[in-house]
Amino acid sequence: MLLPTGFATDSNLVITYGETTYANNDYKSVVDSFFVDQANVDLNNVGSKVITADQVNEVSSGITGKSYSSGQIYSSALLDLNDNADLKVSVDKSKITTITGEMYISALKSAGITSGHVYVTSPVSATGESALAGIMNAYEEVTDVEIPENVKEAANDEIYTQAEIVENSGIDANELSNLVDQVKEEVSSDNITDHESIVNIINNHVENNNINITNTDIENLADTIEQVQNVQGDVNYYKEQVGNFLNDGNSTGGFSLDGLFDWIKSFTNRV
Repeated sequence: MLLPTGFATDSNLVITYGETTYANNDYKSVVDSFFVDQANVDLNNVGSKVITADQVNEVSSGITGKSYSSGQIYSSALLDLNDNADLKVSVDKSKITTITGEMYISALKSAGITSGHVYVTSPVSATGESALAGIMNAYEEVTDVEIPENVKEAANDEIYTQAEIVENSGIDANELSNLVDQVKEEVSSDNITDHESIVNIINNHVENNNINITNTDIENLADTIEQVQNVQGDVNYYKEQVGNFLNDGNSTGGFSLDGLFDWIKSFTNRV
């Protein structure tokens, strides 16, 4: 088992490597090159940790029922807090096959996370579904403020459901992400929690945008958005706690990503 590498707690830059990537110098070199090129950083000054198959399986077993070996954990991420005016996510589209930056941003905002720049890549093709939970755990560690479990579950389900719809319906990922944002905005502004009302809102936006998804996908999406809406009270409480922490000047300005790749559903068996 690979053990996490240490890093300075005052760092604004943190990398998490998938176990398989970290164990293979060629894979690690590919990932590092992406981070250097995209984020313009000196990796000698960047702390890192390794995410193991055991960490992945602890959660994936409860979501997909799948189990992964130490040779199947590829995806890696760089988190940069120096670029934190607005939440940004840059995805290596040549390697990450399903999840887009817009999907990450939407789900992270559902959890009350609104700043930082995240870069996601893999040395081989992977769905990219795994990055969300680790970023949320990062906020927990740096602020010492725990995100409520129901909030994390809602955000995880949002990413999972969108990935499933993309794979099942063949819909363009950005088109789906735009649909989800539109529906969430309307549901939130009108404080709607009724399932059938959310289904009707989705149907209206599907029709207006000429999107082709199945009734099953619409029902699943409604369940997810309903779940997100139902936890907004806890989201607001979390945001208030984090705001108080930051306003008190207690933030170290650095992240420690312990939970990256906390949920898995990959038709390639690479996460």
